[in-house]
Amino acid sequence: MKFINTPIEGLFIIEPTVFRDDRGYFLESFNKTKFEKAIGKISFVQENETKSSKGVLRGLHFQKPPYAQAKLVRCIEGRVLDVAVDIRNGSVTYGQYIIVELSGENKKQVFIPRGFAHGFLVLSNSAIFSYKVDNRYAVAYDSGIRWDDPLLNIQWGPNLGEVLISKKDAKLPLFSEFNTPF
Repeated sequence: MKFINTPIEGLFIIEPTVFRDDRGYFLESFNKTKFEKAIGKISFVQENETKSSKGVLRGLHFQKPPYAQAKLVRCIEGRVLDVAVDIRNGSVTYGQYIIVELSGENKKQVFIPRGFAHGFLVLSNSAIFSYKVDNRYAVAYDSGIRWDDPLLNIQWGPNLGEVLISKKDAKLPLFSEFNTPF
């Protein structure tokens, strides 16, 4: 398992070791000892999974304190463009983001600490996306920022086309209207 630092402090790309043979493959998607040695203490309390069709864009979501969540995300099947935006007040990388293609093929994962907005766009015909979180879901603390915010100018890809978003996501505030709770 390889833990790769990104230009944004606390945000890591994780490349598991994949053992393949004529039967398929085996990988260790999470190892608490290795994770805590490379990144730090974590206690995941819930794992979620979504299946989405091509063009579905989920995000950019986060939960406000005291229900903020760190996430370990991966795409089990298909391909997604995964985005994490630093919304930590006072961070030198505030408003900056990373984009990583996650897929069932490359098996990469992203660890997103608390204080980030997160979203993904489905690139394949469909995708199964999984994420572990270290705090429970609390609807009253659920929040987000617009995926298409001009100030952030997230580069979702050259062939973006029409995206499918939820009514809730369409009503999220712009980054310029946003007051970070972190």
